[in-house]
Amino acid sequence: MSNELIINSTQDGDRIALLQDKRLVEYHFESKDTDYIVGDIFLGTVKKVMPGLNAAFIDIGYQKDAFLHYHDLGANIKTLNKYVKAAQTQKNATPKLNQAKYEPEIDKLGKIADVLKKGQQLLVQIVKEPISTKGPRLSCELSLAGRYLVLVPFSNTVSVSKKIVSKEERNRLKRLITSIKPENFGVIIRTVAEGRDVAELDRDLRTMLANWEEGFKTLRIAKPNDKIIGELNRSSSILRDLLNESFDNIVVDNTQLYDEIKAYVQSIAPERIKILKHYTGKTKTFEHFHIEKQLKAAFGKTVTIPGGGYLVIEHTEALHVVDVNSGNKSNTETDQEATALHVNMMAAKEVARQLRLRDIGGIIVVDFIDMKSPENRQKVYEVVKEEMKRDRSKSTILPISKFGLMQITRQRVRPEQNIVTGEVCPTCGGTGKTSASILVTDEIDAAVDDLLTSHNHKSLEVYLHPFVHAYYTKGLISRQVKWFFKYFRWVSLVKDTSLGILEFKVMDSRGEEIELRSAFSDMNGVQDKEEEVI
Repeated sequence: MSNELIINSTQDGDRIALLQDKRLVEYHFESKDTDYIVGDIFLGTVKKVMPGLNAAFIDIGYQKDAFLHYHDLGANIKTLNKYVKAAQTQKNATPKLNQAKYEPEIDKLGKIADVLKKGQQLLVQIVKEPISTKGPRLSCELSLAGRYLVLVPFSNTVSVSKKIVSKEERNRLKRLITSIKPENFGVIIRTVAEGRDVAELDRDLRTMLANWEEGFKTLRIAKPNDKIIGELNRSSSILRDLLNESFDNIVVDNTQLYDEIKAYVQSIAPERIKILKHYTGKTKTFEHFHIEKQLKAAFGKTVTIPGGGYLVIEHTEALHVVDVNSGNKSNTETDQEATALHVNMMAAKEVARQLRLRDIGGIIVVDFIDMKSPENRQKVYEVVKEEMKRDRSKSTILPISKFGLMQITRQRVRPEQNIVTGEVCPTCGGTGKTSASILVTDEIDAAVDDLLTSHNHKSLEVYLHPFVHAYYTKGLISRQVKWFFKYFRWVSLVKDTSLGILEFKVMDSRGEEIELRSAFSDMNGVQDKEEEVI
């Protein structure tokens, strides 16, 4: 199975698409102004202690106070607080923990008011990003994630991922890490560490220790709400978690981001640097790799299942509901039970893909087509379990009930991805008033003429819906060629399926969009004024 990571930079942020065998399986959008992501460590201030909730609200600079429950304090919270105070007040303080004196552990069933006080400063880490009206969720059990290992300060435990099943390999890894880890640092050995030699593991460990020491330097001069240690950006974190021999392409269209990712890949997997490519083509990145069309098809309320049938995905305040329907293309089987099994098996794969693609978390209920046979229900359940193994988020899946319902809980650490696939009506522009659709070509011609003659632009790039693009480029002497003979300047035309059929954009030579006065908008304005007079 081939894996490709395609990263498209826009003015608002970076769009990240993970393709498996050319099919979109993960989509992320990383806004440029996102400062609160999972893994970030802040110096927070206790704003409120809530004995009734056994929790506290912490100010880390976000518009809403973050939530910290007693169970997320960690047994060594008193030792952590002592370390923070020493880092900020003692000149001879050191980031190393080998000489740290542990304070007594807190009671697992204790009260938060006995540990935290209003106005107190403490180190906290984001474990769940702000979602809807809620602020971030925090933990004081700090951890720094690497490619093969997770470093846990104020701990001495070495644990191995349960997915590494070989007893010999588990013992080998545990023995290696125990011999190289510093005192009072715990380590969690990740699944991808299986089979790795001590040099790779040691390099990963040293990188995380260097991050911890940099964070210590920041902490010494930090003010409340300052970020002490920042997590990697979304694209680098995906590479950290997924980059392996099956990856055959990483494509980036932004020079600065390309250089950042190149440096990161060079540090974690120098042998894989050759798969990183800088895309400089004229066609938009997501258009070139056929991702834009897949986004339109995958994020609607109704999603087609390969081979027939469709899903209806609904979101409520409490949960997500997925309804499986056979449609009218699934009648190739011999009987009703066989048809239901066939559609459900295909739907099971698509449901797993949709959960991962949209990053849906919380409680999900899937209403499969009813099947009488327990064996058939078990087959569908096994398919869902197998497909969900590829998902990096933790999930729990229950077998299909007699009512045909499957219950899934999936870890939710960031807001759900949602792309509006509906388009503004190209005929009325959302106004409810109609105008002749043929006038779009007059608008484009007028815009090109005005920009090349009145504003004297040297070159233009016009983005069009593919249907309109075909209208301008068909024939030996196309309308595009006629523009050249008229203005003696070449106007580039680019297909863009993200645009409505009567929408277009014009870019200048620097790649910046030119604001246009739409004749269509002017016509609507005239119509409105006429109606007011009448």
